[in-house]
Amino acid sequence: MHQSSVSEPHDDIVYPDAIPFLLVHLACLGALWTGVTAGALAIAVGLYLLRMFAITAGFHRYFSHRSFKTSRGVQFLLAFVGQSSAQQGALWWAAKHREHHRHSDTELDVHSPRHRGFWFAHVGWIFSRSRGRADYRLIPDLAVYPELRWLDRYHQVPAVVLAVAVFLAAGWPGLIVGFFWSTVALYHGTFFINSLAHVVGRQRYLTGDDSRNNWWLALITLGEGWHNNHHHYQASARQGFRWWEIDVTYYVLRLLERLGVVRDLKAPPAAVVRGERPLPRPVVEKVARRLAASFSAASITTRIRDAWADSPGLDELRDRALQARARAEELVARLQLPEIHLPAAPGIEDLRRHALEARAMAEALLQEIDLPAMPGLDELRQRAREMFAATPSLDEVVERARQILVAAVSDELLGRPLPAPA
Repeated sequence: MHQSSVSEPHDDIVYPDAIPFLLVHLACLGALWTGVTAGALAIAVGLYLLRMFAITAGFHRYFSHRSFKTSRGVQFLLAFVGQSSAQQGALWWAAKHREHHRHSDTELDVHSPRHRGFWFAHVGWIFSRSRGRADYRLIPDLAVYPELRWLDRYHQVPAVVLAVAVFLAAGWPGLIVGFFWSTVALYHGTFFINSLAHVVGRQRYLTGDDSRNNWWLALITLGEGWHNNHHHYQASARQGFRWWEIDVTYYVLRLLERLGVVRDLKAPPAAVVRGERPLPRPVVEKVARRLAASFSAASITTRIRDAWADSPGLDELRDRALQARARAEELVARLQLPEIHLPAAPGIEDLRRHALEARAMAEALLQEIDLPAMPGLDELRQRAREMFAATPSLDEVVERARQILVAAVSDELLGRPLPAPA
């Protein structure tokens, strides 16, 4: 197994090591010497389609998301063919992808265009060795198979075997154009899901990230371009939720299901397709924070101070809040004393509860008074409708965003954040 890491940023669709990646690109220039033949181009197209299917159906929908079932032999075949694309091992790929879905378009997402820019999201990150580790504890369901572990350890073998086979069958034009050209096309077809699929397209569903649906990306990746659909319901073997959303990978899987090669293809429930499913709590939190961040807490605080310049109310509010903060700091300090053993200390839960209550007091005070500068629920709701796709969890998002904004403004008014005991 490769070395694991639980603290590194995470990947969406994953990449090969940097040096082989560069060499494969340079090898494509060999066509200036070998020439380009119709047979070599036919091999390139065939290998692109075959290996893209192995990536989309195998690496992504099967190994990463377990969206269908198959036999152990077909499982190995999907891994072998997928690894012939030189995008690391199937287990590594699945582990990295599962990590990605925990942190999509956050600071921990290694290739988020939102945080690191388009080109870094597309190819730049692969030149950082520290970002290539995967946490294999995320794939216990896959790591039980010794043949997959062996294949993952020697992940270069399938690509080398395929390259040699193509050379023996079609000579230098077959190797350069048929193998290397199609491998580079696979790289960038895959990379587009990291970059363009988080920048260009339509967001039908609110997912808490920047995933988008893009019809032409769906064509060149055999269905992966319906990326917002996928982030909305990751367990589905079908990513084109509507009849007109072309998903070649799913069509082939349906054919293989009829032939008995695969089984139990998972489909999105009707309520999911209609967008009627409530958002998971982590998504509500991500969306609410984005909504709150669209308002400037500093500007709101300035307007509040200006509005209350001649009123003793602000001084009273500050005094009461500072008292609450002092009480909270005192309790937090007691919680953090080294001589106190938290699990055994008498009354420790009461201290923790009082500290949290004291910290909340200043925020509650802001909600007790009429602050015309503070956005109301209606304004927050309107902003949310402008920013995000429709969701049945809109009210929950708005309420949480209001809480976050009130907390930020209270911190601005008091000069520094209140303590928050763990």
